[in-house]
Amino acid sequence: MDCIFCKIASKAIPSAIVYEDEKCLIFKDIHPAAPIHLLAIPKAHCESALDINDTNADVIGHIFAVIAKESAALGLKYYRVVTNCGEDAGQTVLHLHFHVLGGRELSMIMG
Repeated sequence: MDCIFCKIASKAIPSAIVYEDEKCLIFKDIHPAAPIHLLAIPKAHCESALDINDTNADVIGHIFAVIAKESAALGLKYYRVVTNCGEDAGQTVLHLHFHVLGGRELSMIMG
């Protein structure tokens, strides 16, 4: 597979890993949009939120629980979690991922 996030999950490409378990990986974004900008991904390939279903929904809940735990460990009282769903919505890597942004006040940006 030619998916960069699958390659990061398999350690074929190095990354600054913040958290890892058998279901997910959280690592630092190489182009941060905030002082803290992490990417949380399922290890199993899933293209976007359009592909969440009854068989993989538990992994998404797990990722959000890990995001909460790791954000608290980083001292974030407030943070934003964003996912883009499809290329027209700004998704540039076709592997489901959640941007975790924090470390400063975030303005509301809509479409």
